[in-house]
Amino acid sequence: MSVYLHDIPLPEAQKRLQQALEEAGLWRVLGVETIPLDENALGRVTAEPIWAKVSSPNYHASAMDGFALRAEDTEGAGPATPIQLPISNNQSQYVDTGDPLPDWANAVIPIENVESLDTNGNLTSDLRHPTSIRIRAAVAPWTNVRPLGEDIVATQLVLPAGHTLRPADLGAVAASGHADLKVARPPRVAILPTGTELVPIGSELKRGDILEYNSLVLAAQIKAMGGIPTRFPITPDNFDAICARVEEAAKDHDLILLNAGSSAGAEDFSAKVVEKLGTLLVHGIAVRPGHPVILGMVERTYVDTYTDTQAHTQHEESQLPITNHQLPIIGVPGYPVSAALTVDIFIEPILAKWLGRPPLDLPEVEASLTRKTTSPAGDDDYIRVAVGRVGEKLLAAPLSRGAGVITSLVRADGLLVLPRGTQGAEAGQKVRVRLVRGQADLDRTIFCIGSHDVILDLLAQFLAEHDRRFVSSNVGSQGGLIALKRGEAHLAGSHLLDPETGEYNLAALRQYLPGVPVNLVTLVHREQGLMVRRGNPKGIKSLGDLTRPEVGFVNRQRGAGTRVLLDYQLNLMGIVTSAIRGYNQEEYTHLGVAAAVASGRADCGLGIPAAAQALDLDFVPLFHERYDLVIPSEFAKSPLLAPLFDLINGLEFRQAVSTLPGYDVREMGKMILEN
Repeated sequence: MSVYLHDIPLPEAQKRLQQALEEAGLWRVLGVETIPLDENALGRVTAEPIWAKVSSPNYHASAMDGFALRAEDTEGAGPATPIQLPISNNQSQYVDTGDPLPDWANAVIPIENVESLDTNGNLTSDLRHPTSIRIRAAVAPWTNVRPLGEDIVATQLVLPAGHTLRPADLGAVAASGHADLKVARPPRVAILPTGTELVPIGSELKRGDILEYNSLVLAAQIKAMGGIPTRFPITPDNFDAICARVEEAAKDHDLILLNAGSSAGAEDFSAKVVEKLGTLLVHGIAVRPGHPVILGMVERTYVDTYTDTQAHTQHEESQLPITNHQLPIIGVPGYPVSAALTVDIFIEPILAKWLGRPPLDLPEVEASLTRKTTSPAGDDDYIRVAVGRVGEKLLAAPLSRGAGVITSLVRADGLLVLPRGTQGAEAGQKVRVRLVRGQADLDRTIFCIGSHDVILDLLAQFLAEHDRRFVSSNVGSQGGLIALKRGEAHLAGSHLLDPETGEYNLAALRQYLPGVPVNLVTLVHREQGLMVRRGNPKGIKSLGDLTRPEVGFVNRQRGAGTRVLLDYQLNLMGIVTSAIRGYNQEEYTHLGVAAAVASGRADCGLGIPAAAQALDLDFVPLFHERYDLVIPSEFAKSPLLAPLFDLINGLEFRQAVSTLPGYDVREMGKMILEN
């Protein structure tokens, strides 16, 4: 077994891979091809500098409809001292926009600034064919003229090598006299999903099946980076079959991505394939997520001897030869987030080198971390964050850390990289974030931190139609109020019951936000109850059934309004929490509780009907409560939140919520407190 089979630092892993590529003659542009200049050239990378063959314009051109003349012939012209010029070959001549300027002329006067005269010296309506013109203002030389080479001068540099072609670039290349151009050959990347548990997209899932969509994401990443991806069919966990698939892909690709399944030991299995077919460089990298990355080189089993790549056009692209005898293979982890990150860290720089363009350089901003995050001291830790501006502060809110949570990639605005040797970052600490979303998106983002409800996702959809991004983080009602106190959110969802008064949220505002002017707005009244599996197999009817030894419960986290409601009701019934099996098993959302019940991890959990319906569960109604939005007054009056108030006070959103089970929208938008 290779001596490299252990986690090594990221820079060392990158160095070993680059060194292997250099030794194989692959740390360079792979090839050059000539393609016609048309819309298909968009996104391709120039393989050599493009120099102008002709000037643009290639003659002195009129910049508007009017009359060409010599500027010196207009000297002295004024309102009271007009100058009359005959239409002749050396004094004045009508020209349209873009017409060549006569050799003797050096200016154009617009048609609307002259008086057209007939043979008798009278004004004529035939503005383009007068006998003479009368001018009442002088013009300077080269007025209203596009001189030769105004845009491009022959021999000047139009585009450098390594430039990714944009729409306007195509026009510039055409204007400079080119009908075709030389571009870097796009790398061909084979994506090989492996795993007996994997099934194709669209399959009817059975227990233990996993949809294979990693290859879809990886292929899209490769295409966006300028490569040509090939998605191979799923190969089961069979050593010989995987070896055969790798050898097949090696015939006509530049890079192989061997995407391991999620089964135990899948990465070791892939490593053995690489060792058999070539050289294993690295097995395991100290980066999170993405530890089990494999880097290696494999021998090509077939080599095309034809090398004149420049003779090919993009229409013959599929026949372009590959002449190197080795190619890199990268074992990509099975978890989606790790897989996508592997492409960003390792594959993007390789494709950039092969295409001759600069590697992707994400813009960075400084932001304040909204909560403490820990990090393994020995790893480079890549943390997905949501980024938004709250008041004058730019904030970074860490998203779910799971390597299998692909939705964290969808919601991420940027990446926070904590280098190895760092054990985390504190709440409020200034951090550098690499943005994957534009600054304009951040400035229209509404941050909601607090209690979870499924209608917040519905609200996000409605706000998207009003040019707002609604980003919600589920930390519970108490956590949301604390976030407001620290200035880390625009609003919070809350349903905190005061056991003494039976009122919602007002006592909590006095406790957590003393002295902070806030608006308290009702969003909905909703049911809470026990979510149970279809048919309620254990006959659960009340909180009293939670004490039965055969009943397993799943709870919400401390500080959640649902947890507060549960504890309040248990206290009224005299039930001690130690009598409930699973009381300390926590989830952060109603959907998380529903998933625990649906999967059999628990028999029941307290939540809302919409979450039960979403996962096809039965629902035992127990309580009614009010769910409010807590909004600091400074944000309630801001243009950013104006669309939110329009929605909750309007009819369309109210009707959409009323179609979901367990909601009463009659008081939606009611102002409970305003200060």
